[in-house]
Amino acid sequence: MDVALLILGFICMIVGVFGSFLPVLPGQSICWLGLVLLYFTSAIEANYWILGITLVITVLISVLDCVIPAKGTKKFGGSSYGIWGTNIGLIVGIFAPIPFGFIIGPFVGAFIGELMYDYKDHGRALKAATGSFIGFLASSFMKFVVCMMFLGLYVWIVWEHKSTLF
Repeated sequence: MDVALLILGFICMIVGVFGSFLPVLPGQSICWLGLVLLYFTSAIEANYWILGITLVITVLISVLDCVIPAKGTKKFGGSSYGIWGTNIGLIVGIFAPIPFGFIIGPFVGAFIGELMYDYKDHGRALKAATGSFIGFLASSFMKFVVCMMFLGLYVWIVWEHKSTLF
């Protein structure tokens, strides 16, 4: 049973790292689940400090993941139309059959949203779309760093307990 939990936890870690770039998957939450599965093994004693701290980090990053792209749009002069366009473009970009649609989608969505708000000011719409894109990249990078830290923690804990696990 321990080996099954170990493998399932590692799969969660890998899926979580990919989920840090794919907005449809909550990467940091899946990585945290991998850590929880690791502590369900009988070979590793539960460390509630590590689980608690990583849970707080996971919740904080999840909240920031929703806020950062919208704040990026607003910081660069975007309106609520641009923020909604960013979110809709993100969803459409995920399912669009184009390469890197999840990156292009928020940019195009914010641009179209801003044009719907004021169709005459293309410069402002482009600036808001750029803010959305920068916010999305910052959010994705932040999630990737956290997921890599969780993966490193997972590997370190497994390495420390390798004699009892294997």
